[in-house]
Amino acid sequence: MSLKGKGHERSAGERLVPNINSMVMKELNFQIQLNGYEILGFHISPELVKGVVVLVHGFGEHSGRYSESVVPMLNAIGLAVVAYDNIGHGKSSGKRGHCPSYAALLGVLSAAIDKAKELHAEKPLFLYGHSMGGNLVLNYALRRKESLAGIVATSPYLRLAFEPPKWKLILGTLMLRIAPSITLPSGLDASGISRIPTEVVKYKKDPLIFDAVSPMYSFPIMEAGEWAIANADGLKCKTLLLHGTGDQIIAYRGTEAFHENTDNTTLELYEGGYHELHNDLCRKEVLLKIGEWIKGSL
Repeated sequence: MSLKGKGHERSAGERLVPNINSMVMKELNFQIQLNGYEILGFHISPELVKGVVVLVHGFGEHSGRYSESVVPMLNAIGLAVVAYDNIGHGKSSGKRGHCPSYAALLGVLSAAIDKAKELHAEKPLFLYGHSMGGNLVLNYALRRKESLAGIVATSPYLRLAFEPPKWKLILGTLMLRIAPSITLPSGLDASGISRIPTEVVKYKKDPLIFDAVSPMYSFPIMEAGEWAIANADGLKCKTLLLHGTGDQIIAYRGTEAFHENTDNTTLELYEGGYHELHNDLCRKEVLLKIGEWIKGSL
C-alpha cells in the first residue's frame, strides 16, 4: 500500500497544562488520516514560540516516552513540539511491528511536517529523531530536500551493533518476498537501552512497547541506513549527531561513518553511553547539549 499524497487531519481538542518548570503550555492532540491509517500525535508549545520541532520516536516504542525529558527541554528553550506514533506503534493504527513500505514511513513524516507548518507558519523547523526516527529524519532530509533549520539525530539506526544470525537473514529475505507482513520477535535486549535500572523497568512495563518486527519494517530500514551513510555528502542542513560508545543495539561506528562523509554534521560521542541517551546516566549532559545546539541554530 502506498501512502502518496497528503493526509486528512483533524484536531482532538486543546488544553492548557503546566510543565515541570511551571510554565503554561498549550497541548493539542491530533489525528492524521493517511491512506487507511490513523496516525495519532500531540502538539505542545510554550507561550512564546521561537521554532518548531517534529519529533520521531524509535522502533517498538512511542512518542509519549519523550514527554518527561526531551519535550520539556525543547519547550523551555521556546520550541513547540509536534510528535506522533508511527504506523503500527503506540496509539496509531496498523499491525504492531509492520508497515507497508519505507516510503510510507517517509510519507507519515511529511504529513507531520505539514502539520507543524500549519501550526507554526514561518517559524524555523527542526527534525528530531531517535534510533529508527534518526534513520527517518536523515533519509528525509537527503531525499526530499526540505528547507530545515537543523536536524538532531540521537543513536540513529544506520547500522546494527550486532550481526544477525545468517539463518535469520536468509529467512527474513524469503519472508520479505512471500509474507512481508509476518512478525517475529526482534530479539531486542531491553537492558541495552539504559544504564539506569529503573528506566529499563519502565520500558519493560510500558503496555505500548512491543517486541515484534516484520521483514517490511526491518530490511528497508537497514538498507536506508546504509544508503544514508553512502549519500551523506548530499546533506544540506546542519545536523547534530549524538551516540553512546556503549550502545549494544545500534552501532556508533555507523554514525561516525555518516559524519565522516559530510561537512554538515557535529558529532557528539558519549563514552559508555547506552542506546537511549536521553534516558541514560548522561541524560542531563545530552539534553543540555541538544538545547544549546538548537539555540545556536535559531
